[in-house]
Amino acid sequence: MDLAKLTVLITGATGGIGQALALQLASRGTYLVLTGRDSQALTELQAKVTGKGGRCRTVAADLNSEDGRQQVLQCCLETPMVNALVNSAGTNSFVSFSEQTPEQIESLMQTNLISPMLLTRMLLPLLLKQPDSTLITIGSTFGSIGYPGYSTYCASKFGLRGFHEALQRELADTSVRTVYVAPRATQTGINSEKVVAMNKELGNQMDSPDWVAQQVVQAMQTNRRSAYLGWPEKLFVRLNALFPGLVTGAIVKQLPVIKKYLLQSS
Repeated sequence: MDLAKLTVLITGATGGIGQALALQLASRGTYLVLTGRDSQALTELQAKVTGKGGRCRTVAADLNSEDGRQQVLQCCLETPMVNALVNSAGTNSFVSFSEQTPEQIESLMQTNLISPMLLTRMLLPLLLKQPDSTLITIGSTFGSIGYPGYSTYCASKFGLRGFHEALQRELADTSVRTVYVAPRATQTGINSEKVVAMNKELGNQMDSPDWVAQQVVQAMQTNRRSAYLGWPEKLFVRLNALFPGLVTGAIVKQLPVIKKYLLQSS
């Protein structure tokens, strides 16, 4: 795939992975449409993109609202040949399920699952009109492994993975290529200091957004349909599918440390 021939819409563009991906694609000649909620952050990102010789448009919008999604659609209609969508927007919450409010649960599910589904549905006709187009979903290792303290987050990412898998099969006879990328823990602002400290104590590695973005770019340039990032996390994904009891046993051994940090979050 020639990245210089792509016009890519990136949601959550001002987040850690979204911003890193935008800058890497800009340096490869990709035309970008960048969206996020923070207009000032988008302006700053646009300056970085143009500083690398890249080209982009920005649209500040809340994808959790119909008006926001319509704003993004209108921007894409005004941009010639949008032929790739990267669903990167997302949020996280490390908290005991019993401590989450109904509003927090609904908000996280809306941001991580429902809004990407609705935006994809809205933009799919544009992608189908192109002779070649790409839909990229940024998922998570926790879209395949349930983990204490992340019940709602896992539910949203399990759902997103299921949505992508079903849509991938539904679009198999079309011009739309689908790619699912599942990072492990990443050094972004959605992970609190407590989460970083917990991962350090447990020996869980955290990747840089730049490295994750590189893996997304590689997936875009090859014929890969999915990429699970990080070792041993990618092994645990396979083990959890085949022998979930083994993974349960390993996580239960971590539970005292996890609960120690959950108590700090409450």
